[in-house]
Amino acid sequence: MCQLLALNCAEPTDVTFSFTGFTARGGRTDHHVDGWGVALYEKNACRLFIDDRPACESPMAEFVKRNPFKSRNVIAHIRRATQGAAGLENCHPFMRELRRKQWVFAHNGDMSALTADGCGPYAPVGTTDSETAFCVIMNALYDETDGHIQDPDRLFDVMSRLIARLTRFGIFNFLLSNGDVQFAYCSTRLSYVIRRWPFSSAQLIDTDWTVDFSAVGTTADRTAVIATTPLTDEAWTQCRPGDFMMFRDGDLLRHTNIPVPADVLATARYAPSEVSRPADANVAHTA
Repeated sequence: MCQLLALNCAEPTDVTFSFTGFTARGGRTDHHVDGWGVALYEKNACRLFIDDRPACESPMAEFVKRNPFKSRNVIAHIRRATQGAAGLENCHPFMRELRRKQWVFAHNGDMSALTADGCGPYAPVGTTDSETAFCVIMNALYDETDGHIQDPDRLFDVMSRLIARLTRFGIFNFLLSNGDVQFAYCSTRLSYVIRRWPFSSAQLIDTDWTVDFSAVGTTADRTAVIATTPLTDEAWTQCRPGDFMMFRDGDLLRHTNIPVPADVLATARYAPSEVSRPADANVAHTA
């Protein structure tokens, strides 16, 4: 299946380090060769780069790696096609506008049992189950949030109810952001690490690169990195199936568990014993 990466930061942060390790999995250290994409928020705008070539040999990926784009919210994806052919229209992340906010979504899993209900302004352009799921989410947010679209807690509650309905349709690991908060749901596999002052060094797993964050970070910096599997040798937290999280300003703001149906987990051929529960669930985390 595909792999996911997200960054949520207290301050605009250079994404080159994490992105370099992540794109190595797009054909060099792993077999995700059916395209890639990255969305980088800058204030109210969002840069979106997508390519249907393998990330490890894409000139566009090299461009992103060679230019130190800084962002407070990032979503990236490398694809191994399962639903929908390899093609530009099927590359994640997908982006839609809702009430003057650009929303970005990336998915890892199989939601082939889900169909668009035909109600609402959002419809898929490509042929993936992932984009269908995104449009279902966007239509629900369009209907249910109204003037509360800026309230993170309201969004978290709406998304929690929506996930409880959608998770029965299949494996539903996803990332979703509006540029203000970062949502992440673990259906089968997801991990995160939070870097905060005082920083330490980290070495990428997929390439020979080590960064001493204590030499470049400040007390104002804090970064949450979320990925399908850990990118570095740091102490990552592995999520349990069903963990739904909201990150803001580089910290875990809210967390709950929305159970994944047993038949969905069975199809994933996944061992829940390999994951652990994040500490201090359902409470706010501060620096």
